[in-house]
Amino acid sequence: MSAVSDLLSNYQHVIEEIRLVTGDNGAFEVVVNGNLVYSKHDTGRHAEPGEVLEIFRHLVGADVPVYADR
Repeated sequence: MSAVSDLLSNYQHVIEEIRLVTGDNGAFEVVVNGNLVYSKHDTGRHAEPGEVLEIFRHLVGADVPVYADR
């Protein structure tokens, strides 16, 4: 899944756990370090490319550098 690859490529230094939780009718959730990052059930659609990464970026804050910048 591209969202997991994006997250790990950019924030592996702050991620302890990623869970992809599947549900009925193709619903899924992306949970990082116990925090819900994206829910298809809540949005009613699949995430756009890069959307989960942008949401996580907002959650961790601008002061947390991406892994390549460390």
